[in-house]
Amino acid sequence: MPNKTLNLDDRLYQYFLSVSLREPQILQQLRQETASHPSSGMQIAPEQGQFMALLIQLLGARKTLEVGVFTGYSSLSVALALPPDGKIVACDVSEEYTAIARRYWQQAGVADKVELHVAPALTTLDRLLAAGQANTFDFAFIDADKGNYWNYYERALQLVRSGGLIVVDNVLWSGQVADPQVQDSTTIAIRTFNEKLHQDDRVTLSMVAIADGLTLALKR
Repeated sequence: MPNKTLNLDDRLYQYFLSVSLREPQILQQLRQETASHPSSGMQIAPEQGQFMALLIQLLGARKTLEVGVFTGYSSLSVALALPPDGKIVACDVSEEYTAIARRYWQQAGVADKVELHVAPALTTLDRLLAAGQANTFDFAFIDADKGNYWNYYERALQLVRSGGLIVVDNVLWSGQVADPQVQDSTTIAIRTFNEKLHQDDRVTLSMVAIADGLTLALKR
């Protein structure tokens, strides 16, 4: 999937970055290393990372959740924006991918902010709920297997506090969600998720056309 904002030609995209992106060197290094990875398309766009960091600061977030880490660009963006006592509970199933993330968290001096759970995310989320952590998170980011998006969202909605924010990635899916000829299971899952969330009155909703599409859901 695209790791830059949809529907901007290269000239306009480069201009967009030149007047808006303030990317720390450590994030730039991680992005460049990940660009050579066979699954590099899974990395978020740098403007998305910066936007998420801004949301963290606007919320005054201290405790955050991430479902889907990959090589750590999103979690590093958030960790750098968190206060010194901030914390990320991060969920992923890959030791290989998160080994890269761990290295960069360490280099950036934020490793103590990240509590990584290498296990199926639903298992981790259910454990958090069972441990009494409902309504304790300020922010959640969902960017993992699309077939489980609604399951992740439902649990995240229980975990975030009232006034907390859930951010969901890839909701425009390179535009495939709008093409009725595209009927693969992943695209159908994202379409279904978008339609269900549109009807969910438990949140205040906004879909933002940044990177591959982000939905912002503010818990009432």
